[in-house]
Amino acid sequence: MLELPGAVPPPDDSADAGVPWHFGDPFAEQRSATRSAVVVDRSHRQVIAVPGEERLSWLHLVLSQHMTELPDGRATEALVLDSHGHVDCHVMVAHHDGVVYLDTEPGAQATSALPSLGVDGRQSLLEYLEAMRFWSKVEPRDASEEFALLSVIGPDAAQLLSKFATVPSGGDEVAGLPGGGFVRTVPFRGLFTADLVVPRADLVEWWTKLTDAGMRPAGTMAYDALRVEALRPRVGFETDDRAIPHELGWVHVAAHVAKGCYRGQETVSKVHNVGKPPRRMVLLHLDGSVEIRPETGDPVWHGERKVGRVGTVVLHHELGPIALALLKRTAPVDAELVAGDPEQDRAVAAAVDPDSVPPDTGEPPGRIAAQGLKGR
Repeated sequence: MLELPGAVPPPDDSADAGVPWHFGDPFAEQRSATRSAVVVDRSHRQVIAVPGEERLSWLHLVLSQHMTELPDGRATEALVLDSHGHVDCHVMVAHHDGVVYLDTEPGAQATSALPSLGVDGRQSLLEYLEAMRFWSKVEPRDASEEFALLSVIGPDAAQLLSKFATVPSGGDEVAGLPGGGFVRTVPFRGLFTADLVVPRADLVEWWTKLTDAGMRPAGTMAYDALRVEALRPRVGFETDDRAIPHELGWVHVAAHVAKGCYRGQETVSKVHNVGKPPRRMVLLHLDGSVEIRPETGDPVWHGERKVGRVGTVVLHHELGPIALALLKRTAPVDAELVAGDPEQDRAVAAAVDPDSVPPDTGEPPGRIAAQGLKGR
């Protein structure tokens, strides 16, 4: 797709190598996504297929999501956690025609299932799944050569897509595509978004059909700006080696708090029932009067105290420079902060968007129950 007219490749060190960064005007691409419709090439994402009669019961033990009752034709999200409950991988899940498909970041890795696997204790997601098979009747395989992913976004996207395919009516529905593959909708804070998992051999044909129908070509730069605005975290950007699902808004969305028997479950359950996450993800507005920008992984400061970590940094067509960040729960959300590394001359003033602050859910349910028992 990088050979398409106007396609600009991402920087050499980008995690999105291999797909267009933009098509000459990333701000116009963002505006089209909010006002009409765009299509984004995200064919660099890894697709893993999990067929087999025990696919749901096996995935139930491997992933953080409740999987045993996921019917064919439904979608969800899930995580792979390490033994301490830290986030290794985030996957989009679709159950279609007797196969569960997982799509995830290119090069996604998980902490090794066995210490002897992997030089540094990590292995690819597929290697991890293979190591967890044991005697289960499943056959996970890399399906990235079979399928590729396109995303369509915008208020007109559903109507334009309906010319070629059935558009799922609900956020967790999966619909088959003519010629193979499937489409699912993705929650994007009110902006219609759908992922099309199409046969890789038909990728260019699908792109041409959608753009000829009126969808504007857009790159990953525009997609990331909209993702940040929608508060959708990305592994490797919003996460570090300490990130847990509660900090990123993934509890209930991608991590089930009531089921057991998956790696990291103890942390998920304990924090949900008797504690509170040490950090929370928020949206930062950055000083737009200067050219410098913080980078992913840079610290966030309140005075001389380090209170957080910068995630994805983007230029938004309306909001200007913004970023996602993980802030300590004790960090003030109504004070002026500084985002970036002063030693690298990339520290800028920052302010928390108050609408992005997760609501305080009060005392955890386990603690309330314990207090009730003490009261007796």
